[in-house]
Amino acid sequence: MKKHLLGFLIGSALLSSCSNNKDKPDAYGSFEATEVTISSLANGKIMLFDVEEGQLLDSNQQVGFIDTTDLHLKKLQIMDSKNATGSRREDLAAQIAVQEQSRENILIEKNRVIRLLKDGAATQKQLDDINSSLNMIDKQIASIKSQFRGIEDQIGSTEQQIAQMRESIKNARIVNPIKGTVLTKFAENNEVTSFGKPLYKIADLREMQLRVYVSGAQLPHIKIGDKVEVRIDKDDKTNTTMEGLISWISQTAEFTPKTIQTKEERVNLVYAVKVRVLNNGSLKIGMPGEIKLISN
Repeated sequence: MKKHLLGFLIGSALLSSCSNNKDKPDAYGSFEATEVTISSLANGKIMLFDVEEGQLLDSNQQVGFIDTTDLHLKKLQIMDSKNATGSRREDLAAQIAVQEQSRENILIEKNRVIRLLKDGAATQKQLDDINSSLNMIDKQIASIKSQFRGIEDQIGSTEQQIAQMRESIKNARIVNPIKGTVLTKFAENNEVTSFGKPLYKIADLREMQLRVYVSGAQLPHIKIGDKVEVRIDKDDKTNTTMEGLISWISQTAEFTPKTIQTKEERVNLVYAVKVRVLNNGSLKIGMPGEIKLISN
C-alpha cells in the first residue's frame, strides 16, 4: 500500500512538473506605446491651453492658441508697405502712358514733316530733331519700365512675407496631430512659450506594444505575423490572457535588460520582439507582461 502511494505521489509530482514547464512563459517584457511630444510652433504667451493629463484628444483638434498680436501687427505693416509699393507702380504706369502718348504725337508730326520735306517745305534738320525726340522718349520709357520691374519684385517679396505671417499666425493655433491620450502636460495657461518648446506628450493607447526578449534558440521558431498568447497579472496567482501579434523582431542581439529575471539570465544575449496587443483599457505603459508562443 505504501509503495503504491509513493508511486502515485512521484507520478503526480512528475506530471505537475511537466505541466508547469509546459505552461511556463516563453518571454517577459513590458508594455509601451509610441509617445509623441507636441511642441510649440510659435513664440509668445499661451492664451488658451485646454489640455489635461489623461484626457482623450481627437486628431486635428484645436486645444489652445498662442498670442498673435505681434504677428498681426507685423502683417498689417507689411500690407501697408505692399499698398505703398502698389501706388508707386500705378504712378509709373501713368508716366509710361504719358510718354507713349507723347511718342504717338511726335510720330504724327514726323509723318507731316516727311511729306513737307518731299515738297521742299521742310528741312532735314526738322526731321532730325523729331527723330532725336523719339529716341529720347524711348529711353525715358525704358527707364520707367526698369523701375516698374523693380517695384514688381518688391510687391512679390512683400506678398511672400505676408504669406509667412499668415502661416506663423496659423501655427500659433495649438492643434493636436493624433488621436490619443495625454500622458504628460508641460505647460499652462498664461506661460510664455517659444518655438520648439514641449507643450504635452500624447500616445495612442488603443493599441499597445509588448516588448519582450527571446533567446537565440527561440528565434527560429517565431516570425512577424505570428499570434501569441499575452499574459498580464490578474492577481497574485492568476493571469489575464489576451491575443497578441508579433509585429517586429530585432535583427541584432543585445544583453538582457536588468529588469528581466535572474542575474544569470541578464548576461545572456537576446533579441527584442514587439507584440501588438489591442488595449481593452487595462494595459498601461510600463506594465509587465509575458507571452506564450502558440504552436502551429
